[in-house]
Amino acid sequence: MPETTRHWPSHDAVLPDDVTDTLLWRVAYDVAEAHRPDAAGRCPSPLCGYQSAPCPPLVHARRAMRLARMPQSTPAPAGWAWRPEAA
Repeated sequence: MPETTRHWPSHDAVLPDDVTDTLLWRVAYDVAEAHRPDAAGRCPSPLCGYQSAPCPPLVHARRAMRLARMPQSTPAPAGWAWRPEAA
C-alpha cells in the first residue's frame, strides 16, 4: 500500500499564542511556504508561472494568517457581511 501520509510545513511551525482559528492558520502557513519567493524574488510554484513575488496565493495566505489571529470579539473587516440567504 502506498504511503499517503504527508508532512506539511505547518506541522513543525510554532503556533502563535493569539491564533483563534488553528486550521485556517496552518493551511495558510502551508500555502505561504509553497509560494515563498526564491533568491531571485520569484514564486517557485509552477502554478504561478514563476512570477515576481508576491504572487496572489502568497498575498491571500498572509491575509488568512492575519485573520486567523483576530480576536473573536473583533468585527469582520469592512466589506464582509453575513448573508443568511447564502448559508
